[in-house]
Amino acid sequence: MGLFSRLFGVGKDPQSTAFRRKRAAELHGQVIRYVTEQRNDNEDVIGRGGSLAVSGDEFIVDSSGDTLFRCKVDELEAAYLMSGDGVIVTGPNLLENGKMRTITVHFVYYRK
Repeated sequence: MGLFSRLFGVGKDPQSTAFRRKRAAELHGQVIRYVTEQRNDNEDVIGRGGSLAVSGDEFIVDSSGDTLFRCKVDELEAAYLMSGDGVIVTGPNLLENGKMRTITVHFVYYRK
């Protein structure tokens, strides 16, 4: 990526495959504090602990000793929370035969 692209944001289309792969690579190895999902009018905690991983062409959310979410990286939509301490992940969950699922993953905070 050239200097012009970095300065002016050329190529930062969230729908592009390159952007999705880069975002998945950024999230790989993040340690999870807890995972929530919006159900009806409540936001329920569905997992605690764990990590995010990229394995081959799949993005995996592993929490509470179980795989909660598995999606193809090229179909993944991931947006950071404004606070920067988590990410909203949306995509067809391969564990549920491709049913669209949206979960919020909150990271463990480590001072760097």
